[in-house]
This record gives sequence, C-alpha cells and structure tokens, in this order.
Amino acid sequence: MTGKALLLPIMLATLAAAPLSAQSLRHHYPSCDLTQQRALKGPIGGTIRDPRQAHIAMRADILQADIGTARKARRLSQNEAQSLWNAVARVRHDVNRFVVRQGFLSAGETASYDRALDGVAMRVCRG
Repeated sequence: MTGKALLLPIMLATLAAAPLSAQSLRHHYPSCDLTQQRALKGPIGGTIRDPRQAHIAMRADILQADIGTARKARRLSQNEAQSLWNAVARVRHDVNRFVVRQGFLSAGETASYDRALDGVAMRVCRG
C-alpha cells in the first residue's frame, strides 16, 4: 500500500474514534459548548442570591437566546422551540424555588439542573 492509500483508513479510524460532542454538531450556538457552559459564573444581585443559582440563570439566559435564534433560522419548529423554552423556564423556576426555600442551591441540585440544561442544549444544537 502506498502512503496515500494508508492515510485514508487512518483518517477514517480517527474520525470514528472521536467522540461526538455538541461542538462537533453543525450548529455553533454558545450553548453548544457544554464545557464552557458548565464553567459559567453568573452575577449575583436582585433575586439571584446564590452563586450556583447565578450559574444556572446565566446558562438559562444563553440557552433561551439560542432557542430564539434557532427558531428564527427555522432550525426548530415553533412547537419544538416552545417546548425547549418551557423546559428551560421550568429549570429556572425550580432553581429559584429551591433558593427561596433553603437559602442556597446544593452542588447535587446544580449538577442535576446542569444535566437538564445539557439535554435541552443537545436538542438545540442538533436542530
């Protein structure tokens, strides 16, 4: 086999071994970079009293903006966009309710809400 003939199978094997991530999907909305989204730190102030609450609020803002952008670009139907928007709104509502009730958002609760937002982001990024 020549060098060029060997290169194609190696390239295909490399691509097949690479994990599919939101970044490798065809839409590059800010919410698609899950690593960056998980590291966000939102501002505290107003009704936002907890750093983890601020994090989820910032992620929710970005995700809802991306849902709107994807809808305007006709990447999502009106029903899909509304369903995703509502899912993010539920997360935001639940987080705010926890903080009012307990005074903070635990690391476990934050991880759970991050996973829920990841699921919505994956749907937007594939849309």
